[in-house]
Amino acid sequence: MGGGCEMILACDYRVCSDAKSTRIGLPEVQLGIIPGFGGCVRLPRVVGLQASLDIILAGKAVVGKKALKIGLVDKVVHPAILEEHAIRMAEEAIKKGKRKKKFAPKTMMDQFLESPFGKPMVFKKAKEAVIKQTKGHYPAPLKALEVVQNTYGKSRAEAMQKECEGFCEVAVTDISKHLISVFFLMEGVKKQTGVSDSSVKPRKVGHMAVLGAGTMGGGIAYVGANAGIDVRMKDLNNDALGLGFKAARSIWEKKVKRRRMDKYELSRKMSLVNGGLDYAGFKKMDLVVEAIVEDMGIKKKVIAETAENSAKDTIIATNTSSLSVTEMSEGHPNPELFVGMHFFNPVDKMPLVEVIRGEKTSDEVVATIFDVSKRMGKMPVVVKDGPGFLVNRLLLPWLSEAMFLLENGESIERVDKLYSHTFGMPMGPCHLMDEIGIDVCIKVLKIFRESLGSRIELPKVMEGLKDGERLGKKNRKGFYHWNEKGKKGEVDQSIYSDLGLPSPSKKLEDKEIIERGIFRMINEAALALVEEKIVETPQEVDLGMIMGAGFPPFRGGLLRYADSLGTQYIVDELELYANQYGERFKPSTPLRNMAKTQRSFYS
Repeated sequence: MGGGCEMILACDYRVCSDAKSTRIGLPEVQLGIIPGFGGCVRLPRVVGLQASLDIILAGKAVVGKKALKIGLVDKVVHPAILEEHAIRMAEEAIKKGKRKKKFAPKTMMDQFLESPFGKPMVFKKAKEAVIKQTKGHYPAPLKALEVVQNTYGKSRAEAMQKECEGFCEVAVTDISKHLISVFFLMEGVKKQTGVSDSSVKPRKVGHMAVLGAGTMGGGIAYVGANAGIDVRMKDLNNDALGLGFKAARSIWEKKVKRRRMDKYELSRKMSLVNGGLDYAGFKKMDLVVEAIVEDMGIKKKVIAETAENSAKDTIIATNTSSLSVTEMSEGHPNPELFVGMHFFNPVDKMPLVEVIRGEKTSDEVVATIFDVSKRMGKMPVVVKDGPGFLVNRLLLPWLSEAMFLLENGESIERVDKLYSHTFGMPMGPCHLMDEIGIDVCIKVLKIFRESLGSRIELPKVMEGLKDGERLGKKNRKGFYHWNEKGKKGEVDQSIYSDLGLPSPSKKLEDKEIIERGIFRMINEAALALVEEKIVETPQEVDLGMIMGAGFPPFRGGLLRYADSLGTQYIVDELELYANQYGERFKPSTPLRNMAKTQRSFYS
């Protein structure tokens, strides 16, 4: 990867192993830079324009078979004979003499795309794809494309000089610095255990049960089995179990379709997942993950029943998104063995897992869940029990502010576009509420109001959304129209009259719309971090918000973004909004103190 790939591109011949761990690629654009040691120059000459741009512009990696297909390597062999084969290839190469490495088009289409007529089309389409994907927020892919376009076919010395200049331009940008800091945040998690005591070791998890099948339970079963863990799903009826099996299998089938695994591996993975309607086999479970309905009474009852039917030292984790883990642990005879393990939906795609520590959760249990989350390919963050934990705690003020903006006469389209296209969130707040379920958002907002008081103000349109049975994507009626396949359509214009709102008209500045939502998140983050210690460090806030809420990585995370603006500026703006719109904007005490002492979150 990266410099290693650029080194092999400088070689005349390349051989790699067929091990699944083999990855060859140029991920530099993911750090806000471009390949700077010859990658932009040599890769197009080795594999051609189309294949090289696919790797360079997306920071992609390819496995051995794909590398062989595109001509990036000359041979793929078993790891056991890799060295032997490499030596043999070298000896043969010495006899033959140096080879010419220029890419040779194999098909008529390749020939056209490499021609003077085809190349402009390739570059044009590539640029359009980059802008669509990045919304123009990431300069590195565009700079890499520019370098490839200006060096393809030029002399090596001239091409290398242009690549060097392009690298230097993007390497000093704030975006590159932010992306590199995010990279180190992620790398840091690999070395962490989730607890401060280095002597605490995680237990090995070989057998795991999931209570509650369906889409969420099936997703959890998938990530468990994909990590090599034997998984048993339990539910109340066979229809629910069937949904769980279907959910897990469909994810692997997509991988087969994309040729990332074969049907034999799919069968092997599915063999790790079984299910039933009773507690058979629970005595051998190392971990049970509860993913049933969000009802405290039902959860306590099920947890007590599960503990009774499991081994005495089995860890039980709840996948709750909003209920108190400490209160829930009252249903367990040994609360030190109870913990929160909050997966985000869809489980197979969302990288974050919140490891929620109850008041009596043991260090060993926290370390075990932290470790097994990493085995599942997730990014765990340990959080203290509290309303909404970390991500939902910070996300809900942003979502609720979108409803206030609608009350102020703004349109759904404008609010969502400003947050997604202009600011860089993966989707706007109205779109996200449709995805989550409007009813779920309203329910959690009410829980927050009870727990956090007056700063969680409830929008008046909330009840209208509830009474109008607008649930979002799941009943195809929300802020947007949704088709039967779950694809988002246009905004449902009838929503304004249904909520008693006038036709939207552009009244507020772009700046105010963005700040009202984002600054409320920052304000809440100051309380959660400094006063309530929901997490210990600003790094954990930023990692959680990037991995769990899709906060734009190029901004470095929520609190790095706050630092870039300055706490005094944020406090001043919040006070203006508080005077105009109410107490929900009142700057928190920790944020005020930071502004007074001219401190930042990372200082």
